Amino acid sequence: MGGGFLFQAIIYLAAAVVCVPVAKRLGMGSVLGYLIAGILIGPYLFGFIGEEGEDIMHFAEFGVVMMLFLIGLELEPAKLWKMRVMVTGVGLSQVVISSLIFFLIALAFKLNWQTSLAISLSLALSSTAIVLQSLKEKNQLTTISGQHSFAVLLLQDIAVIPILAILPLLAVAATTGSASENHSIMSDLPGWLQTLSLIGAVALVIVTGKYAIVPLLRIIAKTRLRELFTASALLIVVGIASLMGMVGLSPALGTFLAGVILANSEFKHELETDLDPFKGLLLGLFFIAVGASINFGLIGDNATLILSITVGIIIIKTLVLLAIGKFSKLSFDQNMMFAIGLSQVGEFAFVTFSFARQLNILEKTNSDMLMAITALSMTITPILILVNEKFILPRIGIKEQEEKPDDVIEEKNKVIIAGFSDFGSTIGRFLRANGVNATILDHDSDRVDFLRKLGFKVYYGDATRADLLASAGAEDALILISAIDSPEINMQLLETVKKHFPHLVLMMRAENRIAAYELSENEVGNIYREYLDSSIRLSKDVLIKLGHRAHTVHRAAQSFFKYDEDALKELAKIKIQSKEYISLARLQIEMQEKLLSAEVGRNFSLNDHAWDSETIKEAITPKS
Repeated sequence: MGGGFLFQAIIYLAAAVVCVPVAKRLGMGSVLGYLIAGILIGPYLFGFIGEEGEDIMHFAEFGVVMMLFLIGLELEPAKLWKMRVMVTGVGLSQVVISSLIFFLIALAFKLNWQTSLAISLSLALSSTAIVLQSLKEKNQLTTISGQHSFAVLLLQDIAVIPILAILPLLAVAATTGSASENHSIMSDLPGWLQTLSLIGAVALVIVTGKYAIVPLLRIIAKTRLRELFTASALLIVVGIASLMGMVGLSPALGTFLAGVILANSEFKHELETDLDPFKGLLLGLFFIAVGASINFGLIGDNATLILSITVGIIIIKTLVLLAIGKFSKLSFDQNMMFAIGLSQVGEFAFVTFSFARQLNILEKTNSDMLMAITALSMTITPILILVNEKFILPRIGIKEQEEKPDDVIEEKNKVIIAGFSDFGSTIGRFLRANGVNATILDHDSDRVDFLRKLGFKVYYGDATRADLLASAGAEDALILISAIDSPEINMQLLETVKKHFPHLVLMMRAENRIAAYELSENEVGNIYREYLDSSIRLSKDVLIKLGHRAHTVHRAAQSFFKYDEDALKELAKIKIQSKEYISLARLQIEMQEKLLSAEVGRNFSLNDHAWDSETIKEAITPKS
């Protein structure tokens, strides 16, 4: 038994380690990598794991459970209240409209209204796991489409509570057949009593979270044992999930509510830190289990029907979401990402279909087919997202923006700014306040619209395109400022400028030290690390508040800044993981500490020395 379990663990981990990096390298994202891994090791291809996929799924669902708990921790009640308009407007309209369409279609196929309603409510839900993981990987959570997607997912997660409460009322018959494997303690109760029990369980989670869990965590925290706090965090999640499972409610929804209750507690960040590694591992296992659970035998026997229904569901949900996005005035590119990202059936459908089968609302054949459709739609969505990013948006999106008269660049300035988020807008405002006009380009169409309303003349376009830079006046400009936060896009821009506009003075934002090394290797002379100035400024304020003289601190900060910039240029010439790099980097750190001492301030001036290893060794060697 133990050997078999270890073998299964090795298979799962090996599949993930092989497939996920390959998928990431091909630009597919980790979610699709996990799904492909599950398909490959599943019972219908290589057969490394048997057909006990349902047991695997129950275990893997703890990844979704933990993810919902951590999402709940992020959603303080005050923040939820601020999002109420978007959540109720965008989210509720998606659930209601999608459910209504699927309900009418199911009725047209001669299903009774109870079964039709159960199916339609389940199909309206999208995959929180897939969508949030994709948004985080692509750094799109803060975009307009990301915010709309999050609002829809949040409403859907909340909607699971009333959906699961409604299902017992839809039961067409008492459970007279054989006991279900998902039998709960409420299964033999009347429908109305089951509904009351579900509501009572939710209330119990809320009360327990507020009046029992927080005091318990305070007691645990006083022990100062990190491992005990981690065990307590796991106990909270597993305990609430088990309670919800006993009464037939979604474990993920119970832990989501607990997370919201604990969002205002002093333990919020500690809980996030302790649970995040478990969440990542189990979430990957969940995606693998979804891939392994796709019943290719059932799909093979009913290929035309299942594929037609799957494609039909994705098309219907995409059209509904596109309409909602259009009504919300999303731009074309943001609306496409919003609609395609949420077009699949979500993981909660596994729970609702299983619960509906337990209540005899769904027959086993229909339930198995719907679960296959759900898994198939979840597998297809990452592919659709990839197709949208690689093929649809680059063609249709650019074509659309070229047709907009507002995006014709009407000015020629000596300075061009690419990227106008917080970093770039600060530069633009400072230059404008000092009488320097700049031609501003940004590739986020919603940000462009917003900034125009604020009075900025911003043009929508991809600054890595030579033709767009030419139309922005790059031939006559003197300086190109890149305030873009993506190192990859910055490198593309650098290649374009070197090839077509070599006369331009490049001043480029670097997200971190590694990005700065890469730019330095490509002979960019003016590199501005994102947090260097603000970090030094904060350090200056700390020293001043501790009683140091402001003039002395200011001089030390200037020396530190110059040394760090000189050191960066030299370290960029050395391979990062080499022994020489580590040796010189350690010497650099020691020098930076010496610069803040009074002895170095008196006896050492950076203006008198070139930055090299011999100079550092001499400078930091104690004088006899």
